Amino acid sequence: MAGDPMLRKAQADVVLERTAQQLRQLLQEACAELDPFPPFPNALFTNAIECEEGVAADVDRGCVVVCEDGELYELEMGIDHDAIELTGSWDPVTARKETKKKLDLHPRDYIVYAYNGLVAVTEHLLEREDT
Repeated sequence: MAGDPMLRKAQADVVLERTAQQLRQLLQEACAELDPFPPFPNALFTNAIECEEGVAADVDRGCVVVCEDGELYELEMGIDHDAIELTGSWDPVTARKETKKKLDLHPRDYIVYAYNGLVAVTEHLLEREDT
């Protein structure tokens, strides 16, 4: 039984899941300490920090950010054409569209993004200590 490949894979899956859960908790704690949470660059309505993708890169996934709640989201920014039609004018504020879609990642990918997000949040916390 010690050489059972399925048992070994099941154990590895448990380790991945546990690691992802621990990183989720650390990330949420770090985000709670970062008050006020910084605005995302060039965003008007979104407070978020980008998480570098590293080996978890996926061409179908946009910009991954961590938000104030310590959760990971895909951030999409663009123009709200419906708002332009509704108001009849192009106002940069009302025409701005910023949407966050909560991500449901495999633990293997979550670990990469969460760790990189934790590093980024930690850098912000350290910068604030220096001021």
